[in-house]
Amino acid sequence: MKEYWTSLASLLGVLAFCQSLMQSIIPPELRFAFLKLFNRTFHLFSSYCYFDITELDGVNTNELYNAVQLYLSTSVSIAGNRLSLTRAVNSSSITFGLSNNDSIVDTFNDVTVLWEHVVTQRQTQTFAWRPLPEEKRGFTLRIKKKDKTVILNSYLDYIVEKANEIRRKNQDRLLYTNTRGGSLDSRGHPWESVPFKHPSTFETLAMDPTKKERIMDDLRDFVEGQMFYRKTGRAWKRGYLLYGPPGTGKSSMIAAMANYLGYDIYDLELTEVHSNSELRKLLMKTSSKSIIVIEDIDCSINLTNRNKGSGLKAGLQNFRTGSRSYDQETQSGSGLGEESGNGNTITLSGLLNFTDGLWSCCGSERIFVFTTNHIEKLDPALLRSGRMDMHVCMSYCDFPSLKILLRNYLGYEEEDVDDDVLKEMKRVVEKAEMTPADVSEALIKNRRDKEKAVRELLVELKSRGERNVKDGKMRGQSGNLRELEIVEEEEKRAIDSQNEEGDNVEDETELEDNACKD
Repeated sequence: MKEYWTSLASLLGVLAFCQSLMQSIIPPELRFAFLKLFNRTFHLFSSYCYFDITELDGVNTNELYNAVQLYLSTSVSIAGNRLSLTRAVNSSSITFGLSNNDSIVDTFNDVTVLWEHVVTQRQTQTFAWRPLPEEKRGFTLRIKKKDKTVILNSYLDYIVEKANEIRRKNQDRLLYTNTRGGSLDSRGHPWESVPFKHPSTFETLAMDPTKKERIMDDLRDFVEGQMFYRKTGRAWKRGYLLYGPPGTGKSSMIAAMANYLGYDIYDLELTEVHSNSELRKLLMKTSSKSIIVIEDIDCSINLTNRNKGSGLKAGLQNFRTGSRSYDQETQSGSGLGEESGNGNTITLSGLLNFTDGLWSCCGSERIFVFTTNHIEKLDPALLRSGRMDMHVCMSYCDFPSLKILLRNYLGYEEEDVDDDVLKEMKRVVEKAEMTPADVSEALIKNRRDKEKAVRELLVELKSRGERNVKDGKMRGQSGNLRELEIVEEEEKRAIDSQNEEGDNVEDETELEDNACKD
């Protein structure tokens, strides 16, 4: 082995001598070809191989260069002597990167690689419609030849994925709305956007920590489940239904989900959509990694077009009597074409296809969120799994939620509140049936005097609890309507409604069979 390295060193010495000798003999116009030949000879005996990633691919930007630059910014120490700082458009963070002709070592799957940022002056500027920058920038990746397969097959894909994740986290969230009445802007987009600055997070959300953790786990499984959804043949989407009284934090929950995932929000205003086809176009113009929200679905538009199958019954009756056709009857009556007072012709069928039909698969990694104050008013077809996969009851403030609000608004932890006061709050909070919004307002108006805020909140909790008991609004053995009872009651109503619909369908089928026999 020693003789091998001695021979290699001698060969390199001869090549170096030949290089210096030929530089004095070979004309300048042939030196580049000689140097190229020398480098090829050197790399032939080297145990490393090199890959160049230039900033420009012809006249177009090389996306891989931008991905590498963004990826390496997470590995560069801020304590470095010389760093380049950048801030992208619509970004709230500063990115640290390698300066010119600097290098950094990275490790992937126990394989060590070397990145070098190479910046050279462009020698000649040829005529072009798009002028090229004066400097040529690029990254050179040095790896061992034995690691070539591992790096090329997975490392570069990993870099692109991490860069997209960093870009999404650094970029400001956007809130989109379709309040333009269906018209398009100059770029042909039906959505308008504003920066989304809502500060709500799962940490500040007033909700039982166990329930929050369950929701966060479900969101994580969804984000990391691309291969699972592909393997099972399901569209990569998820549906949530947030229901409960007003002021219980449904909008804050949506904002917390967006901030947790780094997703944009599309706030769909159904009253501005005039047809099913327009609804599909809006869906096609939404991006992946987004949350599509329809708030107050029970009172946005009139979706009472499946009332007990009355359209079908009327059509069959007319079929037997020879009057108007079934299609005409269902379109003009309570069938699928009922028009609301504002000229809106969205049907329940169109909304169902929007959330779970073929058109819902035109994008990926999207979350649909519906909110309502009255779950019993929704059609059971909207509630089933595949459309609204997870039902989240946003109920009145309980004791764990109360402690979160005390920390948010007063900076109080559990040990900072007097034990007797805390026990009394725990006893009366559920009887009071105060929403998190009501509790927050009671704390905000006295936030400069924390002790007074706690005292007045306790007085308000007692007053409301006594009033509810006196008015007979409370139910349950302990005199309060617990969250589990709320869930069971609302779900029972939805199931009963679905069973009634099933009975109607059976009646309609029997009626149709009799009509065919006649």
